[in-house]
Amino acid sequence: MTISMYQASVPAFIRALNNLAAILEKGVAHAQARKIDESVLLNSRLFPDMFPLVRQVQIATDTVRSGAGRLAQVDFPSFEDKESSFQELSLRIRNTIGFLESLQPAQIDGSEDRTISWQTRSSTKSMQGQPYLMNHLLPNVHFHVTTAYNILRHNGVEVGKKDFLGPA
Repeated sequence: MTISMYQASVPAFIRALNNLAAILEKGVAHAQARKIDESVLLNSRLFPDMFPLVRQVQIATDTVRSGAGRLAQVDFPSFEDKESSFQELSLRIRNTIGFLESLQPAQIDGSEDRTISWQTRSSTKSMQGQPYLMNHLLPNVHFHVTTAYNILRHNGVEVGKKDFLGPA
């Protein structure tokens, strides 16, 4: 049995983002229950040279939106990085999921051997579709979702492995 590029990407991205949204909801509840200004959590970092929670969510959504768009060879929406509340981050996640849900398997399947190119801050990168998905997109989205989870956990939000993994 084989797994298609669509099956390996879009459902995994949607699951990760839905789980991230649920984790952020726990962050909101934690802040409200303890009367903590939510900006404290949104701007928290694990280490001074790491991005804060808000940026981790922005990068996770940017990664899946641009990556899926490149695999499907379609224009993908661009979001301004201006979120300053859990509600705004939640909307960003929902909008990203909406874009992902608009993609059809036929748009992504067959992209395994297609050359995918993208611009980083310092250079242009290129990879074949399958390594791009498996070695770049999936690890990146999981890194940023995990880091967002860890920032909230470090700040006392009661989340555990089941929250990260989400419903079975």
